[in-house]
Amino acid sequence: MRKFEKSVKLNNVCYDIRGPVMDEADRMIAAGEQILKLNIGNPAPFGFEAPEELIKTMSNNLANTEGYSDSKGLIEARRAIIEYDNKKNIPNVTEDDVYTGNGVSELITLSMQGLLDYGDEMLVPAPDYPLWTASVTLAGGTAVHYICDESSGWYPDVKDIESKITPRTKGIVVINPNNPTGALYPESVLKGIVKLAEKHDLIIYADEIYDRLVMDGKKHVSIASLAPDCLCITFNGLSKSHLIAGYRVGWMSISGNKKNAKGYIEGIKLLSSMRLCSNVPAQSLIAPALKMLDETDKLIQPGGRVYEQRECIVNLLNDIPGVSVVKPEAAFYCFPKLDTKKFNIHDDERFALDVLRKKRILFTHGGGFHWEEPDHFRIVYLPNKRILEEAAYQLKDFLSDYRQID
Repeated sequence: MRKFEKSVKLNNVCYDIRGPVMDEADRMIAAGEQILKLNIGNPAPFGFEAPEELIKTMSNNLANTEGYSDSKGLIEARRAIIEYDNKKNIPNVTEDDVYTGNGVSELITLSMQGLLDYGDEMLVPAPDYPLWTASVTLAGGTAVHYICDESSGWYPDVKDIESKITPRTKGIVVINPNNPTGALYPESVLKGIVKLAEKHDLIIYADEIYDRLVMDGKKHVSIASLAPDCLCITFNGLSKSHLIAGYRVGWMSISGNKKNAKGYIEGIKLLSSMRLCSNVPAQSLIAPALKMLDETDKLIQPGGRVYEQRECIVNLLNDIPGVSVVKPEAAFYCFPKLDTKKFNIHDDERFALDVLRKKRILFTHGGGFHWEEPDHFRIVYLPNKRILEEAAYQLKDFLSDYRQID
């Protein structure tokens, strides 16, 4: 197995994940226009409330969390994460292997900066959560995008992954459940990815922030549970499942084969120490939150808001001529497809701008998730059914006579 060694360094690479659609939305909002934001997975603006017990817990702990914690996090928080990892069958995670963060995003960037040198490659899904590509680029690496196949439920194409592995490849990013598609990967696909990682000595980066938002009675399988002989880093947090995105509570766990990654792990420790620690009052929520999953379960069962809003938006979108969508199995996103011939669409960013300007609806075009064809966009279905129904009506009206001009 190769040794994952790197001298820690920061890089001057900048990556823009906003673009002209967000810039135009900001301009319109500043001018006093009302915009329906279907572009970001933030539960709070749409009437979702964090469990009251969590808020009280954090409030009661404020006087005890005024100082720095260990750079990895409060010991009780890390122990709760280990217990959660054990339930997910993630092997050999110790207190030294868990790092809390100001959301998962901070830890994704930290993990890439600790590993990548210029010329290194990281396999990232297409479509992806764009921070992964941004973080790889910021660290000086190159994101190589492998295809997730819409015709197969948006599952990763394992053959495509294998075809893109080179001597410069350092790891594989697996976003499961997936953002932006809402796909939940079956164990057979995960095992195929593990075999490739074992064969080529690659690190697996598992983004599992939506693992508690799985619907239809299905079960999430952590890829780390299938890969005891690989080095795996699993990312999770409370932003989505406990509706506290603004509190910034995330963590990562290192599992599997760590013996040849001592240099990399030392780099992660150093980078973790450089930011002193993550938000300590927010860390105090981790242990109680991981014992408080009933409220989340209510959201994703029939009759629950997330479940019913998914049913609503999927049916409405599939009812629009020229639009189709694979039903998501998790999270609160869907990734509809446009008939580019019908609408003469050759620029999906321009399409998103046209909808924004005419209908005051903001969503992210497929290119924002590194999808190369101009035929997709992402909708966040967090608004209540009434709002989703109105948004779908407006989109249907917009598309009734839309033809993109060459």
